[in-house]
Amino acid sequence: MFNEKLAEALNKQMNNEFYSAQSYMAMAAYCEHNNYLGFAHFYLQQAEEERSHGMKIYKYLNDRGVHVRFSALSEPKTEYSSVLDTFESALWQEKEVTKNIYDLTDLAWEFKEHATISFLGWFLDEQVEEEASFETHIDYLKRIGNDQNALFVYENELSKRNTSAE
Repeated sequence: MFNEKLAEALNKQMNNEFYSAQSYMAMAAYCEHNNYLGFAHFYLQQAEEERSHGMKIYKYLNDRGVHVRFSALSEPKTEYSSVLDTFESALWQEKEVTKNIYDLTDLAWEFKEHATISFLGWFLDEQVEEEASFETHIDYLKRIGNDQNALFVYENELSKRNTSAE
């Protein structure tokens, strides 16, 4: 029998992943509204990736015989001061997800739920990649500063992103 407290925490994280997807869509909407179409594309790809993470947890819960429960999502932030602000907000969001995955892993260890510990290892690795990626984007954007030509080139590069959601 799957531990109820762990099942509840995994359901919550699944919903958090769907919230992250919605948040990235809000960042995309900000970028598109301000004619940063390459950055909008980047965030739409990011949203797709987050949805796939939520579905990964959905499938795991179903495979373990746990009833999947969806909850209402709060409205994400929709106003930003700049493209850089979207990336800084995204990094903060990813750090929150990392903390949640750490807490889930601790809980899985507490209940000696080895299959869940193994399952969460993928998410831990993914979070290292996510945080590093956003830190790099923030560094680049700060380096670019007000250079509109460099921003255009960087945005063009991000518009080519094609995520194969896992």
